Amino acid sequence: MNEALKNRISLYKEAEAVKKAGLYPYFRTISSGQDTMVQIGGKPVLMFGSNSYLGLTNHPKVIEAGQQALQKYGSGCAGSRFLNGTLDIHEKLERRLAEYTGKEKAILYSTGYQANLGVLSCLTGRNDYILMDESNHASLIDGSRLSFSKVIKYRHNDPDDLQRKISLLPENALKLIATDGIFSMEGDIVKLPEIVKVASEHGASVLVDDAHSLGVIGVKGAGTASHFGLGDEVHLVMGTFSKSLASLGGFIASDAATIEYLKHKSRALIFSASMTPAAAASTMAALELIQTEPHHIERLWVNTRYAKALLAENGFDTGKSESPILPVYVRDNHRTFLITKMLQDEGVFVNPVISPAVKPEDTLIRFSLMATHSFSQIEEAVDKMIRVFNKTGVSKQFTNA
Repeated sequence: MNEALKNRISLYKEAEAVKKAGLYPYFRTISSGQDTMVQIGGKPVLMFGSNSYLGLTNHPKVIEAGQQALQKYGSGCAGSRFLNGTLDIHEKLERRLAEYTGKEKAILYSTGYQANLGVLSCLTGRNDYILMDESNHASLIDGSRLSFSKVIKYRHNDPDDLQRKISLLPENALKLIATDGIFSMEGDIVKLPEIVKVASEHGASVLVDDAHSLGVIGVKGAGTASHFGLGDEVHLVMGTFSKSLASLGGFIASDAATIEYLKHKSRALIFSASMTPAAAASTMAALELIQTEPHHIERLWVNTRYAKALLAENGFDTGKSESPILPVYVRDNHRTFLITKMLQDEGVFVNPVISPAVKPEDTLIRFSLMATHSFSQIEEAVDKMIRVFNKTGVSKQFTNA
């Protein structure tokens, strides 16, 4: 290692300082499946930090599908989709995803992150424009950087600010508006009708990242465009399988010509190993459950409404959330770490979100619901949050209490 690199690495002390304080909340080792209750350090812990919104990661049909694919195809494809890594199970899943999202075609990526990198990095170039919500996921931000396009951020979920900024761009320029469907930290839903209206007025295309929307909103959980009845107005739908679809991978759905372009131009697709057979099969099984058993989504929303009301009754500030992602605002970095640690000690797993992921005054505990949570589990978690917030002095000073 050369001296300059060694110096740069040695200057990073942030994680070390939090570890010394005994408050480090990352890379916590779980020794069980992702369920409403997990094992950490040999102890049971209530899981309220998972993205498995429908609780299907342990569903017998999902597990069985993965096992059967493992037996038939082996553990991996040993290559990219572009060369030797395309299986019939990949193409079958793509057809089902295209039908599910109301698009002509879909293409699989090995992760959702890769999907956003893959689409944004190749659809626009140096003389083009990408307009981004300032709260978009990191994968959209990184994909826009790889495109070499001119990137313009607009205020979070603010169509008026988007209108002001897009109106300053050349009329005939290629313009792509990229936005989350459900925002992963705030839990609010994009104002898609207004975004689509701005796009139509200025000749722009729209990409919606439905990572946190699939299986949550829309007809049979088909996502944000479905939720608003705007499937024809959204050019690109991106989704992941690591959340409601209980597996790993991602996809882009669009018209046939766009998907054909991506298949031959998207470096994140061409130069990445393809999605494992077991992951594809598990995704397909989860998708089938979502489409044929509506009670999974119904129960998720019952739990969401119950938890949100319970938190509000006890003075917690959950912002503008409209989804199973409930941000419980703390508004202080140190206290956010402290509360996370104290809650785990009490047997409740939540995720801390601190700056720079959010503004320092907007730090929060990310409390997320699953369809498989029981009311008693939700009540237990909220009771423990009340005690911990009171002990740290946050409940009166930083929330709506």
